[in-house]
Parts: sequence; structure tokens; C-alpha cells
Amino acid sequence: MSNWEILPQTKLPQEFLNAVETYHPQYGKYIAQLLWQRGIYNLESLKEFIDPDAYSPTSGFEGFGQQMKLAIQRLKQGWEKEEKVTIWGDFDADGVTATSVLWEGLKPFFNQTLSYYIPDRLKESHGLNEQGLRQLAAAGVTLVITCDTGSTNLEEIKIAKTLGIDIIITDHHTLPLEDPEFVAILNPKYLADHHPLYHLSGVGVAYKLVESLYESFPNFVEQPAENLLDLVAIGLIADLVELRGDCRYLAQKGIKKLAQQRSNPTRPGVAKLLELCKKSGDRPMDISFGIGPRINAISRIQGDASFAVELLTSKAEKTCQELAQKTEMANSRRKQLQKETEKAVKQRIKDLDLSTTGVIVLADSQWQPGVLGLVAGQIAQEYARPTILLSIDFSSEEEVNFARGSARSVQKIDLYELLRSQQHLLHRFGGHPFAAGLSMKVENIAIFREAINQKFRRQYQSLSLEPSLNIDLTVTVAELGQDLFQALKLLEPYGMGNPLPRLLIKNGWFTQVWNKNIQDFTGKQVKYIRTTFYLCDRTNPDGFPGMWWGHYKEELPEDTYFDAVVELDFNTYEKRYEVRLVEIKPSREQTSDQNRESEEAFLLDYRGENPDSIEHYLSKQPSVLNVETCPRHWEELKQSVQSGIKENCPIALTYSGFENVSAKETWKQLLGIAKYLDRTGEMVSLEKLQNKLQLSKSVLKIGLKALVSIGFDIKGEESITISKTTLPNDIESEAVTNFLAAIQEEKFRCQYFSEVPLETIRIVGINQ
Repeated sequence: MSNWEILPQTKLPQEFLNAVETYHPQYGKYIAQLLWQRGIYNLESLKEFIDPDAYSPTSGFEGFGQQMKLAIQRLKQGWEKEEKVTIWGDFDADGVTATSVLWEGLKPFFNQTLSYYIPDRLKESHGLNEQGLRQLAAAGVTLVITCDTGSTNLEEIKIAKTLGIDIIITDHHTLPLEDPEFVAILNPKYLADHHPLYHLSGVGVAYKLVESLYESFPNFVEQPAENLLDLVAIGLIADLVELRGDCRYLAQKGIKKLAQQRSNPTRPGVAKLLELCKKSGDRPMDISFGIGPRINAISRIQGDASFAVELLTSKAEKTCQELAQKTEMANSRRKQLQKETEKAVKQRIKDLDLSTTGVIVLADSQWQPGVLGLVAGQIAQEYARPTILLSIDFSSEEEVNFARGSARSVQKIDLYELLRSQQHLLHRFGGHPFAAGLSMKVENIAIFREAINQKFRRQYQSLSLEPSLNIDLTVTVAELGQDLFQALKLLEPYGMGNPLPRLLIKNGWFTQVWNKNIQDFTGKQVKYIRTTFYLCDRTNPDGFPGMWWGHYKEELPEDTYFDAVVELDFNTYEKRYEVRLVEIKPSREQTSDQNRESEEAFLLDYRGENPDSIEHYLSKQPSVLNVETCPRHWEELKQSVQSGIKENCPIALTYSGFENVSAKETWKQLLGIAKYLDRTGEMVSLEKLQNKLQLSKSVLKIGLKALVSIGFDIKGEESITISKTTLPNDIESEAVTNFLAAIQEEKFRCQYFSEVPLETIRIVGINQ
């Protein structure tokens, strides 16, 4: 549970407040506070922030100067001599959209001589590599334009020169320590941090190159560069850069273009992605929670993201539909892998002493490299520490084994500098202060972990590593709805430096609480739960709709007061305003009896621990209520907690989740047991079957019905016999399908109860 910090409300200048109220009189005070918190202090910056038409964008020539002139000059030489030119992109959403912008933007000049190359995420690293450059040289390529990559590839650029390839770099990552032998480099990190182009991501830099090229040779193009802004907005927002200056301006303009794709699609692939993720395209969240993760999922799951460029730029509707569906399936698989890896990482963290750990460094040969960045980001936020996750590759034929992975940071901790301090232990690394990729010899992991933690302790010894949640405003349920939503929309697009406002509802309660698994576009159930509810308080006892991702309905008891942190949103699919629940805490209006019971409900968390360790821990407890079986429902767990409260003794959670056995494998086991019992005539107890198959009694009964449906006869109650009445038909009947679905649901619930935070169990358990 995070420490909640309500941001202070400042007494604002009346002139500033009056100006903000012209945009929204009803909630002007709220918007003015939010703007002030985000560093908007004067009327000029206020107007430019809210209205993109009042902003004067910076030209590429003004920002990048001589380097832009050199880049344009070399491109001119390239098309005049009909050279073969390749765009070298990157495999994330920023890199893919940057490649797409250059691919579409440079076509009028190069037509048949233009190609693109995107490294395979699972086989190659970020940036240029020698093998790829040699392939291009063999194909006759003489000019490579990088996008979202290349700044620190000093050796590779030297190799390219020996191969007769010139390099133009467009990038936004860390600058090289020395000048590479390139034709030109366009990287906003050379600019002052207050420069309007400083925060551009890779796609923003690529766009500035195309914009400058079109400005230099307007007669060569039929379409304006602005037609590329929908792609620019996708890359900017997906890359989580700070949306200030031109960065914010391009995102605002791009979202307006993106919103046109549902009603008047000029990019069938983008329109199909919006349809599949049930978004309209007029909100930045439609990118950050919809299109962006889907584009990223392609390389995370498949490695090769090349088809993503075709998806974003092709005009062929049938092709785009097929590619969009392929992308959607990759995203569903990504969600599953991400959840499994997150669970495994958290299990490993239990073995760490977090009081002496400043940087979490973990490695495993079973982890999928493509999802490690996502999981590292989740872990970093939850544990308030920089997190580095590595996948160990033992499959290499080389004598040296390498670990490759991703790193994410929090709290303005400069992760890149921490990594650079240990570069003598690394094979490769690159990135920026909040995110990086790296590789190292497996033998270096232990010493790297110790060394980077020593560096962290010296540099950030005074920093608190407690998770915190900033709250922007305190509002009532009656204020939630269209008017407040439209007021908050004035601050969009949200991003780093301008976070989505978090609203505190005090002394509220929940009604009509329900949960269900979500489905993918084929109707197949995805193992991810969503709880829906109505949030009420004294200003609106009827309530306001909302949802909570990854949580069960039992976590929101309907007879309990809560303080809730929420984000206000509009659900395009259901056409309604609603809130997304972020966190809850019991309200101070709980009765004194409940508070007393909460203190007495002492929970010991030994979930997933080694049995010998559990026995050692419990031997030190004078009396304890041991919960050994993983609960399938909140009611089971609540009964155990309430029993502990009544007996005034600690409750030890010692259960583990499901073993990694598929539903079909469990069905095969049950079928094998049935055939054995038919053959031997033996009797078996339901309890023994439950333990053998790791099923609850209710799900086992569904399995027994499935056996009957394919030709078995079952007699008895607590102990049973099983015999064949006909030759068993192994083809899956509807009853068998129901059994498989019940197993999947039970596995998901067991996984949930093996991970749910202890504080949540305490909150739910004390409310009968």
C-alpha cells in the first residue's frame, strides 16, 4: 500500500484564476491548481499549453542548425544519384512509428530505392549491428538513416564507413562520448533542457527531418508533412517522453488527426487497431492503453516487428485487417507472459532483504526477454526502486553465456548514470535516465548487483524508498461526470511532467460490485479480471460507475466506508463516464470495533515459501491459525481471518498457487484415474481426488459430470467408484469444455490469492 500524498493547494493570483475560468467557469479553480502544479505560472504559457493553435512550433533548421542542413544535403545527393537508401529503425512503438514516418515521408524522393530494416528484438539488440550493415552493403545500400537509435554505435558506424555506407542519425537517446564518423546527427539531447525540441522522441526527430525536407523542396511532394502527425502522436505518447514545447504541440495536433481514423480512415491498419481495442483515437489514453501496447507486443512476442510498418502505412484494407488481428493476438499473449513473469519476479523478491537493496537485480533463464521491460516498470513502481531484470541465455554455442534484459527507474533516479558507473561489467547498454537495455556475461551478474547497489547507496542514501501516490485534488462523487471530465480534458495530452490527475473521494462506499474475466476479439476468455462497481458518497448515494482492473469484487465490501483514489475517464465502448480505481484505504469513519479487530487480525505471509522454512517460522509462534490450502473465493479466506480474530491469534498464510499444469493435462489425469478405477474396481475418496488434482470440491464435481458425459458411471458420495457404461468417448463434450473452463478460472483465482497484497486481505478479511 502506497503512502498517499495530497499535493498542496496554492493561493493563486486572481488574474491567473480569471484567465483559466474563461476556459471552464465551473471547475476553473480545479484546473488552475492543476496547471500551477505542472509549472504553468503565466498567461502566455497558459494559452500555449491549452491551445495548440496559439503555439509557434520550432523549425527543424532552427533547432538542429548545421546538422539538419548536412542531412538534407546528403538526402538530396542520394535521390539525385538514385542511391539505395535504408531506414534503420527500432522495434518499439517509437521506433516503428519513426520508421513509418520516414518510410512514408521519403518515398516521394526515393520511390523504388528506399527500404527499411528493423532488428529482431529476440535475436538482435537495439541499435546498429555489424551483421545487418554487411547485409545492406551486399545489397548495394550506400546511405542509412537511423531513427530512434544509433547515437552511441561508434564501432558500427566505423564499420559502415569501411563498407561504403554513409550514416545519418536521428535519435533522442544518450549522446556519444566522442563524435562518430557520421554525415549528420539529429539528437535533441545536444540542446539545452529548456529548448522546445529537447523532449522530442525518435518519431518527433524523424518528423522534423521530413518537415525540413518538404520545406526545402516543396515541389517534390503532393501531401503536407502534417499528414504524418497521427503516427507522430502514437510514437510520442507511447514512448512516455515529457510532453512540453514542440513535443506537446505535435501530440495535440496528432491526436486530432488520429481521431479522424474511425470515421474517415486514411490508414486502415490504425483504424482496425482502434476498433480492436475499442478506442476512438481522440484521447492520449487511446494510445497509451490501446495502440501503443499492441505495437510493442509484436516484437515482444514475435521478435520481428517489420510488418508493423506495413500495418501503419499500407492502404490495403484486407492486408491491414489481417495484420491488425495478428497484432491483437500478440498482445493477448503478451498480457499472459507479463502476468506470469511478474508473479515469478515477486516470488524471487521475497528472498531479498529490501532494507539493504536499493536496486533490484534479478536474472532467470526462463523469463521471456520481450516482457522484461514491462515487468521491470511494474516492479519499480510497486517497490519504489530501480529494477533490472535479465534473461539468461544458455543456448549460445559460444563459450561465454550472456544475460540480456531491461531496466526501469523511479523517483528521478538516473538509471543510465548508475549503469554507466558499472559499464566495465557490461557487454552493452543504452537508454536514458528512466529506461535502459543492457547485456552482460552471466558470471558478472553477482558482482554487478553488489557494485550497483553500493553506488546507489552512496549517491541516494537520503532518498526514501517507500512507494508513494500523489493525489491532485479532493472531490465528491457528485462532481464526477461530463463537466469535470471536459475540464480535465483541457490538460491533455497527459504524460511525464503532466500526469493524469488523481482524485480523492473521502468516506465513500461501493454498491453493485461485480467481477468477470475479459475477452479478446475472438471471444476467448483472457486470464485477467475486471471488477465493476458504483462509487457512492453522501453527495450522491446512487453512485457513479467505475472499474478496477485485476481485482475481485470481494475486495470492495459493500458495507464498508473507504477513501478511494480514482481517475476520471470516458468509456468509448459503453458510451459513459466512469472512474478507474487506483487504490483504496479504509475510511476513518470505520467503527471503533472494526479498527480494534483490524489491529488484532495479525497476518503472517508465508505464501509460496519452502515447506521447511514455513515449519521453522511457525515453530516460533506460540499459537497460530494455519491457512494451508489456497482459497478459491474471498469467503473462504474471510472465514479464516475472522476465526483468527475471534480466537485472538495470528493467521499464517502458508498456501501456494497452482502447480504449472494445464487444464487439459488435469483432464487427462482425471480420465486416467477413471480408467484405472474401472479396471481395478477400487474405491477412492473425493478428498483424495481433490488433493491429487489440486481442485476444489465444486470443480471436481464438474469434472465427474464430464466423465459421465463421455460414458462413465459414478456411484457413491464422499467415496466413489467409477466404471464404464459404454466405450468412453474422448472427444470433448460440452461438459468437458465446462470442466476445462472451471479449472482455468480456479487456477486464475489461486494465482490471484497467491499474489494479492496482505493489506488487501486485511481490509477484506475484517469486514463480515
